[in-house]
Amino acid sequence: MGPQFDAGKLAEDIKTLVRDAEALLRASAENAEELTEEARERAERSLHALRGQLNDIERDLKGRAEVVDHYVRDNPWTAVAIAGGVALLAGLLLGRR
Repeated sequence: MGPQFDAGKLAEDIKTLVRDAEALLRASAENAEELTEEARERAERSLHALRGQLNDIERDLKGRAEVVDHYVRDNPWTAVAIAGGVALLAGLLLGRR
């Protein structure tokens, strides 16, 4: 379908973006023009990469949702039975607590 969703990679990219944003704030506070520009560029690169990953994930999830939608439309009673089975199992597991 497309690139696989990697929550660990996404979390690391978000942490990188936060670090870059913090560096930008520190550089802005210091009023050092060169440091501010470098931090801004790093933050923009991180943000651009993160947006690309989020777009890939969105496309992947939409594709998977379409597959599920087609399956449910083609097999409505099977889908109802699966949903009922999952609900039954969840009820049994939650009832044990």
